[in-house]
Amino acid sequence: MRLQNLGILALLAAATAAFWVAFNQPRNEPGWNGRITGISYSPYRAGQNPEGGPHPTRDQIDEDLRILSERVDRVRVYTTQDGQGVVPDLAQKHDLTVTLGAWVDNRKERSEREVRDVIRLARSHRNVDRVIVGNEALLRAELTVPELVQYIKRVRDQVQVPVSTAETWDVWLANPQLAEAVDFIAVQILPYWDGTAIDHAVESVFARYQQMRRTFPDKKIVLSEVGWPSDGRMRLDSVPSRVNQAMFVRQFLARADDWGLDYYVIEAFDQPWKHSTEGGVGAYWGIWNVDRTPKFAFQGALQERPSWPLLAGASVLLGALFSLIFFRSAGHLRFVGRLLYAALLQSLAVGTVWVCYVTASKYLTLNGMVVWAMLVIAMIMLAVILLAEGREMVDALWAKAMRRGFRPIKVECETERRWPKVSLHVPIYNEPPQMVMQTIDSLLRLDYPALEIVVVDNNTRDEDVWRPVEAYCADKTDRVKFIHVPHCPGFKAEALNIALANTAADAEIVGVVDSDYLVQADWLKSLAPYFDRPEVGFVQAPQDHRDAHVSPFKRMINWEYAGFFNIGMVQRNEDNAIIQHGTMTLIRRSALEAAGKWGEWCIVEDAELGLRLLEAGWESVYVNHSFGHGLSPDSFAGFKRQRFRWAYGAVQILKRHWRALLPWDRSTKLTGAQRYHFVMGWLPWFADALSVVLAVLGLVWTAGLLAFPKLFDFPLTLFLAPTIAVFAFKLVRFLWLYSAKVKCDLGDCLRAGVAGLSLTYTIGYAMLAGLATRKLPFMRTPKMENRPALVQALAMARTEATMLVLLIAGALAIGWRFGTLDREAWVWSATLLVQATPYAAAVYTAVRDALPKPSLVGLRRFGLRKPAIGGGSSSSPADARS
Repeated sequence: MRLQNLGILALLAAATAAFWVAFNQPRNEPGWNGRITGISYSPYRAGQNPEGGPHPTRDQIDEDLRILSERVDRVRVYTTQDGQGVVPDLAQKHDLTVTLGAWVDNRKERSEREVRDVIRLARSHRNVDRVIVGNEALLRAELTVPELVQYIKRVRDQVQVPVSTAETWDVWLANPQLAEAVDFIAVQILPYWDGTAIDHAVESVFARYQQMRRTFPDKKIVLSEVGWPSDGRMRLDSVPSRVNQAMFVRQFLARADDWGLDYYVIEAFDQPWKHSTEGGVGAYWGIWNVDRTPKFAFQGALQERPSWPLLAGASVLLGALFSLIFFRSAGHLRFVGRLLYAALLQSLAVGTVWVCYVTASKYLTLNGMVVWAMLVIAMIMLAVILLAEGREMVDALWAKAMRRGFRPIKVECETERRWPKVSLHVPIYNEPPQMVMQTIDSLLRLDYPALEIVVVDNNTRDEDVWRPVEAYCADKTDRVKFIHVPHCPGFKAEALNIALANTAADAEIVGVVDSDYLVQADWLKSLAPYFDRPEVGFVQAPQDHRDAHVSPFKRMINWEYAGFFNIGMVQRNEDNAIIQHGTMTLIRRSALEAAGKWGEWCIVEDAELGLRLLEAGWESVYVNHSFGHGLSPDSFAGFKRQRFRWAYGAVQILKRHWRALLPWDRSTKLTGAQRYHFVMGWLPWFADALSVVLAVLGLVWTAGLLAFPKLFDFPLTLFLAPTIAVFAFKLVRFLWLYSAKVKCDLGDCLRAGVAGLSLTYTIGYAMLAGLATRKLPFMRTPKMENRPALVQALAMARTEATMLVLLIAGALAIGWRFGTLDREAWVWSATLLVQATPYAAAVYTAVRDALPKPSLVGLRRFGLRKPAIGGGSSSSPADARS
């Protein structure tokens, strides 16, 4: 096995290296070795901002101009305010020519200062060769043509150098009269904003340049801005990257030299502050990074990530570390299982290194850091869930053998053994009398020599409901006790404690059966012998249902329940970490009493007691054989209420027992594996809570993208793509596990998945409510409810339906508003649609619940049923949940 593990590490290391090589192929591009005629220059550094400062110092500007003088002949500045009035003086020191700018807009007082200062500096400095009054003021609709012409005329009348205004090519074409007011045409040609592919970008620049020459034959054409960003959002066929930027600049400069063009490359240094005005791409137009280091060389091959060998090495080492830790607990797995899970760990390592690299290369504002941190936290939780579910998958599919596989026990000589007395407790609340009588009858038919039954009715006010049960039990006082408790604030847990207090003194085992269950006669004889081992504290059989065949809705939720009992509980049993789930459970009485009885503070008293028993060091036994069959919820509303109770109760348990679940806690006898199963078993429910929060935030962000596109940017595909990929993985995993362990056909498997998915909002809301509140009243799972009409069914999913409509509308709106211009918009739309999937599943399940079905009264009254489906009831198809 050690050689196999080394082979796995070698194979994954090779695959990782190949991955990094494939995504970092060098691009051979002709070099360029001249001087840049002109470059746009904004002096702001990291942490500086023209809106409110701080502003660059004189020394910082001087250092910038020294750097530029080594490669550039002319700099273009956009303003003379905020300390930039020193540029002509300092540029003269470094033999640089300056094109001055006056930033005029709808702020009249500031625009007046701009005009006055640009006139003064142009008249007093010989190295000023041009003045550009306004930069895209018409494009932003901050000035009208007459207003802009008035500013231009004032400057032209008082300076001796050519004067113009800078606008994009389309604005010039739309306002040809503007050319009469200027000495030359200062045109911005940026093929990125047109969505042009990088291979055609330079050609498109010269095509536009020729168009401008034809349109304005009597004017000199100056490219006041021309360039390509190194990072940011894709726009149609335009892909920002360092390699693409270097290709564009090299190709353009070479061709501009041949044509003798007058131009200004945008721009000298990256300007992180532009993120707030131009979106994420605005920060990345510089040829130098914001720290004043060059982004690329003008000679030699180009690579997007020149440091990729270090990244590849870090990925291999981190993945190997993860895998070595995994191999220590993977001795029971076959080679395929070890290989697949190690590959998952290696993928996580690559993703971790990639995220760290991208984080280090981004210019993040405070708001950006907050959003980035939230996305990273979400990705970490996603990764943890992925690893937990992947581990369950390989354990279930590729274990060499079951370590704790328990089966029903067949006692050879029943008369020669001692059978411990069992007290079966049946808590009821407002249940149909006929149903409860059926349950009592099935218990009386149990083939077991030492048995009593204690029925506790709690909080039922209607005497017509509980009196018939009392009368029915009165004829069976030799084996059945009936207790009515009119006021029982502790609900089911208190009722069970009352039953325990009324248990026969010689009873050694306590069993719990729900009031709707029909139990097989051999249940106790098949499981009670496990208590011969003194370390066994409780023995659990799966829940199951007898009404799966009566409607499409009940069939799909029964298959949804089946996953937990055939997959999750089986895997938890391997590490003595099962969840006790109330009905069909047998508990050693002494263990129950020593643990403090049933917890009346918790609405999932069964799961909480099971954890306390494990904390005390008792061993659990799970026998995956259905000995009893009850009734599933009659409606989608009941299905949701049941799951809400389970999820809310899980948070109650975690809030009470969190210290015992810490790896270093030594106050209990929990093993590391048991802690792992309880934490990881409930973590997917917290992921449901996170998905609800993210769906709401996604809608808020979508509204921001639509209303304020310059303030809101699309989240990186780096974070969105894993969300879609994990969704796909979970789907494949679910289908694989169900087909192997639950043995249902593809249609039932898919519908079970839809049923589980439909509870995402309910579970998420319950988890958030559990974190925010201390206690909710016990809510029974309704049985034998009247069937709702279609409108009522949709009303049961009204919140989910609202979210579904909003998410789909958001996806369509993004596609309509940005889809033809921005590929990342399509990724965001796809993400919204993925987020909409659980809400669509809820609406589908609610509608399926409304489908007509045969009357069940006769079937239930006489206990008639078809064979039950699957192995029981659960929170979700394959998650170990309460």
